[in-house]
Amino acid sequence: MTLFSPDKTPKHAILALLAALLFAFSPALFADYEDGINAAFEGNYATAFREFSLAAEEGLDLAQFNLAILYFTGRGVEKDEALAFKWTLAAAEQGHTDAQFNLASLYSEGDGTKKDMDKAVEWFTYAARAGHPLSAFILASMYKDGDHVSRDAVQAHAWASLAISNENADAIGLREELEDDMSPTQLSQARRLFARWQLE
Repeated sequence: MTLFSPDKTPKHAILALLAALLFAFSPALFADYEDGINAAFEGNYATAFREFSLAAEEGLDLAQFNLAILYFTGRGVEKDEALAFKWTLAAAEQGHTDAQFNLASLYSEGDGTKKDMDKAVEWFTYAARAGHPLSAFILASMYKDGDHVSRDAVQAHAWASLAISNENADAIGLREELEDDMSPTQLSQARRLFARWQLE
């Protein structure tokens, strides 16, 4: 898990999202969160923990995500995988894409919760459909190999295509490998599935 989201969203999209969020949350809540971010960047994780906690308790998914990271890594607070799971789940349920990926990872490893590959696949799927490239690549690999899911070249190809569309370079080789063994019918089905996802 990473401390902060590696989101490469254009600045205008981020500003639009923040403007929308301001209507849902109080300015004081964002001040707490911003103070936490500044403290974390300065290496003051105790302050970051305090500020993230305040905003997370009020329901801010960004704070919940970062609070989970602090609990998972033990920065600014004693390491606690169960609380890391709790706050990751809270952010994921609000649609935070990186939290959804992290939650899937926690389920797949059994960190802070009972290992549950069905739930891991479910949350990788949510994250991938929301544009998380590594989630899509992981699903492509799982369907290719039949790893905790039924082996399915069509699904694997469609997930690889989604990963590629979100700039995961590793998925290119995976998709090419899949195509070597797929029939024209399977390729057509995979392309139609990916196209349908693009429209949804």
